[in-house]
Amino acid sequence: MIEERIESNELLDRLPPHLKQYIKPQNYNYYTPINQATWRYVMRKNVDYLSKVAHESYLEGLQKTGISIDNIPSMYGMNRILKEIGWAAVAVDGFIPPNAFMEFQAYKVLVIASDIRQLENIEYTPAPDIIHEGAGHAPIIASPDYAEYLRRFGEIGAKAISSAHDMDMYEAVRELSILKEAEGTPKNKIDAAEKRVETLQNKEVLPSEISLIRNLHWWTVEYGMVGSVENPKIYGAGLLSSIGESEWCMKKEVKKIPYSIDAAYQDFDITKPQPQLYVTPDFAYLQEVLEEFANTMAVRKGGWRGLNKLIESKQLGTIEISTGLQVSGVFTRMIRNEDNEVVYFETEGPTALASRETEVIGHGISRHKNGFRSPLGKLKGINLAIENMGPRDLSAYNFYDGKPIEFEFESGIKVKGMNVTGMRNLKGELMLIQFTNCTVTYKDEILFSPEDGDFDMAVGKEIVSAFAGAADYLSFDLVEHQLSTLGDVVKISEEEKILNSLYLKVRNFRAEDSFDKKQLLKIFNKVKDDFKNDWLLSLEIYELVKASEILDYLNFLQEKRPEVSHLIKGGLGLLK
Repeated sequence: MIEERIESNELLDRLPPHLKQYIKPQNYNYYTPINQATWRYVMRKNVDYLSKVAHESYLEGLQKTGISIDNIPSMYGMNRILKEIGWAAVAVDGFIPPNAFMEFQAYKVLVIASDIRQLENIEYTPAPDIIHEGAGHAPIIASPDYAEYLRRFGEIGAKAISSAHDMDMYEAVRELSILKEAEGTPKNKIDAAEKRVETLQNKEVLPSEISLIRNLHWWTVEYGMVGSVENPKIYGAGLLSSIGESEWCMKKEVKKIPYSIDAAYQDFDITKPQPQLYVTPDFAYLQEVLEEFANTMAVRKGGWRGLNKLIESKQLGTIEISTGLQVSGVFTRMIRNEDNEVVYFETEGPTALASRETEVIGHGISRHKNGFRSPLGKLKGINLAIENMGPRDLSAYNFYDGKPIEFEFESGIKVKGMNVTGMRNLKGELMLIQFTNCTVTYKDEILFSPEDGDFDMAVGKEIVSAFAGAADYLSFDLVEHQLSTLGDVVKISEEEKILNSLYLKVRNFRAEDSFDKKQLLKIFNKVKDDFKNDWLLSLEIYELVKASEILDYLNFLQEKRPEVSHLIKGGLGLLK
């Protein structure tokens, strides 16, 4: 019995607490013999077929990542081997937020949902499972070019700003998946959850950064092909882990399109086979397109549009000002001038200041628990920018520590108060000035008054970057995720227990490489008489004994149950 533990390595040790909260033990002994047989069938079928159509990294990667055809992989074994190629793997709690998923990749950690699809969903499941993630994602990272693309994608994707709609959608899908997995959930509850997902899916909204980069992820990491349009090879995990899709995608009916940034604007439906796929000439080209897309993002463009995306997201985000000062919080307001430059911004609730992704000492959420606000830009009638003022310049313009001062920005925002001190960045530029007894006004509005406490003014000409999440994640307590029951032991009926015990016997016979033909035929007869819906165990027994009566029964099942006919045929094909 494999111990319930999270096998660590130095990459996992480096993960911040807000990512560690999604990790759960794999609980290997919860996998049933039927689960193991499902894994084995898919892997045997895939390896046989994919050796002809997958990128050459795939088979090599199966060996390098320690993924066995016969056994569901354990995180313990995978981490030991992934360590050799500089990666790690963790089992997570089903669906996790998209930004967290991306950030795991940035830390070179493969996120693996430890659940496994049921036998009736053997060909494809829209929910994350260990076949999709362990057999799909893990092998291809043995290619250094692709592994670097995956890491870089995570780094950029983690900064993508989501919309309030994205978060509603995530919560709705997660709730539905938990309700469906939980035993005894009333049908009306599932129906209501499905209706909520459908309503959100049909809502017309402008695509957010996270939805666009998720499209790129889908058409590359999940459903990508590599090579030429005329002769493509498979590398996307969704294709590598789906028996049906890996065959379907090679057909002429599926349109093959040269990969480009246009893929970011092509939506997808996870419940249906894809009508078109994108083909990249090589893995290096994936990085080119990724950087092209990153150039359109707020993390690189900043400005009022970047800040506006954060305001609309209603989520924790960060702006970086031209002096390098980073402000992390929930942004609620901005004022722009006639040139659309941001001349003032506000956050509400806990806010932290940072520089170079490290919290500025004394400027965490305990100091800024009620938000942060500041004007930006140049002072009226003064050519020299505040940040470029040295001590002599400051005194020339009456900025004396402990002395009252009054000044006006070109935008018309006025600041009047007692100058306390300033703080500079590594380049020597002023990035923060502290005032007491301070009043900040714009036209007839008071933006800040002495009753609000000390006024910390951000210094800088403009917003150069805006991105999701905090600059320094240690500034905030982001551990709030409640582990669901996904992947936990499911109570099974007496009938299922008996069937699983039969699967286990056949599995043990195969492992020992010695068996009694009579005993196997006895098991077969029991399956035939008592478990008329099962086809996989009869196939496994036939693999060992090749008895004509079993073959006749499998042929009979193909006629009686056309929905599994191709699965039986495919299994028999492997034995020839």
